[in-house]
Amino acid sequence: MVLPFCNTAAMELHLAEIAQAVAPGAHAVLIVDQAGWHTSPKLAVPSNITILPLPPRSPELNPVENIWQFMRDNWLANRVFRSYADIVDHCCFAWNTLISQPWKIMSIGLRDWAHGL
Repeated sequence: MVLPFCNTAAMELHLAEIAQAVAPGAHAVLIVDQAGWHTSPKLAVPSNITILPLPPRSPELNPVENIWQFMRDNWLANRVFRSYADIVDHCCFAWNTLISQPWKIMSIGLRDWAHGL
């Protein structure tokens, strides 16, 4: 999903997509940072998902922060976009390129200290 805003409504759409992918009878735990739309009391969370917030100001516990940085560094930063559609196209290209390389995602998100290395 590529959405023009990060807010509670967008998060609810995201959660609905995740909820559909959870196997029947299973339950998903979604680890999130302290973004307001992740922890809003107004957020409607599907019954097959539990939100587990990370402590405030702890990006070292959130490997997805490295994923976003990798995408910015390699495909999205230092550009002038022609239009909103151009932004969406570049974001989709970056995401699709990254997800085609699961080994890259694993290496970017690896925390040596968490694995005793």
